[in-house]
Amino acid sequence: MAATAFDFYLPSELNASHPPERRGIRRDHVKMMVLDKKTGNVRHDRFFRLADYLKPSDLVVMNNSRTVPAILQATLLRHTKQVQQDVEIRLARRRNEETWDVLIVTDDVGLGDILQFSPELSAVVVDLKESSPLKTISFSKKGTDLFNSIYALGEPIRYEYIQNKWGLDYYQTVFASQPGSVEMPSAGRAFSWELLFNLQRKGIELDFIRLHTGLSYLLDDEYEPSPADNFEEYHLSEKTIEKIHNTKAAGGRVIAVGTTVVRALESAGVTGKLNGVTNLYINQNFPLKLVDGIITGFHEPKASHLDMLTAFVPQDLLWSAYEEAIHQQYLWHEFGDMNLIL
Repeated sequence: MAATAFDFYLPSELNASHPPERRGIRRDHVKMMVLDKKTGNVRHDRFFRLADYLKPSDLVVMNNSRTVPAILQATLLRHTKQVQQDVEIRLARRRNEETWDVLIVTDDVGLGDILQFSPELSAVVVDLKESSPLKTISFSKKGTDLFNSIYALGEPIRYEYIQNKWGLDYYQTVFASQPGSVEMPSAGRAFSWELLFNLQRKGIELDFIRLHTGLSYLLDDEYEPSPADNFEEYHLSEKTIEKIHNTKAAGGRVIAVGTTVVRALESAGVTGKLNGVTNLYINQNFPLKLVDGIITGFHEPKASHLDMLTAFVPQDLLWSAYEEAIHQQYLWHEFGDMNLIL
């Protein structure tokens, strides 16, 4: 049975609706379940004690992609005439400096239609993508100018378990620097600068890659894309690959912070390319080449991210650990608790 077929009951109270800081704890004080990928044994701790489970020879790789406020509002125009006001547009994936795949939340959209976001920003629909709910639009600005407008006009994507409109800062990691993710690379959220310094003081190496996350839910329950249909842009440096090889040669472990980092590193391992667009689908049948362990959040029932975790740990051990996490009242999603698999 494929991991995505695995369903389980997640009590609604385990959906983290508030950032830890609004629950009265520091971001690095969320709970952490440590899962031994060989035995299935679990330990329960707090994330700020992560260094206790790592060795001086280990390398922790993080994703420095910065979250953009990916929900925009526009007026839809056709042949200069207004068709609809207050149309919601969700950015899905950047194709180049001015072109994005987006989800336009209306049934009435055609090729050549204009989306007027503000007096200074508009876009034209250039591809309707018949096989997907997504459309492709070309903005009137590009590069930094476009990002500046997006940050001024947009708001972060939030799902039904988030009732409050938390500001964009709550959807950033402390080390985020390169804008492009439409949803937060959330495994890195629990890190604080203090924790990062503690890891370095112990002799644990740190490094960064970049993978811009795409839109995970297209508001259509009947449309079920394959994980291989999810294309994401990634960038690695020669220095990162060198650090990985040095770590392994010294007997250390490469620990990926999040499924995005696993996807980026293993894509480079498969293709030999340090930069590009990947649709790599990792599951229990995928032999991991570069990554030895993962720091991640808890993934919802049927999520394709669960497939990736079975590349690290056998399915039965993973599901036993998830049952334990539910019993211990761990919190799910981007504002929730953490899972270290080693």
